[in-house]
Amino acid sequence: MFDEVATAVATGAAGNIVAYMLNGRIDALRGQVARIFRHGTEQERSAVLHTLKVDAVALAEQRASKTDVNERWTSLLLSYLSTHPEARGDIETLASAPGINETMNIGSQHNHGSGPFIGGDNYGKMTFKAGGNSGG
Repeated sequence: MFDEVATAVATGAAGNIVAYMLNGRIDALRGQVARIFRHGTEQERSAVLHTLKVDAVALAEQRASKTDVNERWTSLLLSYLSTHPEARGDIETLASAPGINETMNIGSQHNHGSGPFIGGDNYGKMTFKAGGNSGG
């Protein structure tokens, strides 16, 4: 069985995996998970990256709870750690990763009509007049 420190590290890393998923940082997460599981077989890496994708989609679509995904990743990490103790340092790095609790807003926009479009947040009022004085 695992010592309390290994369990705490795996639990912390799993929590950060969920946080990355919830903040839309799946690309950064994919690299870190691949680094952790590099000691395993190609099948293990493929399966875990597939699980990562499935869990991220399930969280985004609210088909899975944060608790369920966290527990699944804690179990995956502990299982992997039992056969690949050399991965502990990588798991500890993910568990202590800073800055993943920042909120990221992700949205989409669909525009209709003709003419130029300038995207982004707009605050206040802007007036554009073609071929003349702006009038103040």
